[in-house]
Amino acid sequence: MALAKFAQIKQYILARIEAGEWQENDRVPSENQLTELFDCSRMTARRALTELVESGVLERSQGLGTFVAGLKSQSSLLAIRNIADEIKDRGHGYSVKQLELAQVSAPSAVAISLGLEEGSPVFYSVLVHCEQDKPLQVEERYVNPQMIPDYLKQDFNLLTPHEYLSKVAPLTEARHTIEAVIANEQTQQRLAIEPTEPCLQILRRTWSRKGVVSFARLTHPGSQFRLGGHLTFNR
Repeated sequence: MALAKFAQIKQYILARIEAGEWQENDRVPSENQLTELFDCSRMTARRALTELVESGVLERSQGLGTFVAGLKSQSSLLAIRNIADEIKDRGHGYSVKQLELAQVSAPSAVAISLGLEEGSPVFYSVLVHCEQDKPLQVEERYVNPQMIPDYLKQDFNLLTPHEYLSKVAPLTEARHTIEAVIANEQTQQRLAIEPTEPCLQILRRTWSRKGVVSFARLTHPGSQFRLGGHLTFNR
C-alpha cells in the first residue's frame, strides 16, 4: 500500500538529511514548495514538517522558515514518550539490550520514592536503548510489585518498560528531576563513553490512578542528547 503523502514528505526530508545533502542549520523546502513538489494540500505539508519539528529533526524560526536541527537526539521535556517511538520518528534504527531483570531489596531512596518500607522487595530492570546501534540511554527502573505483579515475566527486548506499563497501569502523573552528572564507571561502560564525558540524567517517578508505579533513572551521553519543549500561553 502506498505511503500517505505526509509520510512521503517526511521520508523525503529524512533521506536527504541522512545522505548529508542537507546539513545542520540548512533551510528545508517551505510548505508551499512541498505542496507543489508532492501535489498535496498545504495542510498535508504542514503536518509533515510539524511532526519532524516535534521529533527534533527540524526546527522552525518564525518569519525565516524551517531548518535542519542540531545533530543531537532530542526528547521532549514536557511529555512522557516511548524512547523507541522517538528514535523511529527521527527515521533512525532502534535497538535495545536488556541487561538485568530481577527482584531486589529497595534501597532507601527508592523505597521512599515508591512509598514502601526500606528493604521491601521491588522489581528492577536495566536496559540500554540504542539509536543507529549506538547507546543513547541507560534505563534503570524500579517497579512497585504490588502495582505490577507480572513485570518480571516480560521480555523487554520485544517492548519497552514504558510501553508495557502504559498498557497495564496507564500513566496519570509524572514528576522528574533533570541534572548534569558524571556517570559511574558501570554506566560509562554501558554508554561506551569516556570517563570525563558529562551525562544528562533524568530521575522520574510515575503514578497510575492506584498509586506510585515506578522510579526510573535515565542516563544519556551529553554529547548525543538534549531535551526540548514548546509552550503556548493563552493571552
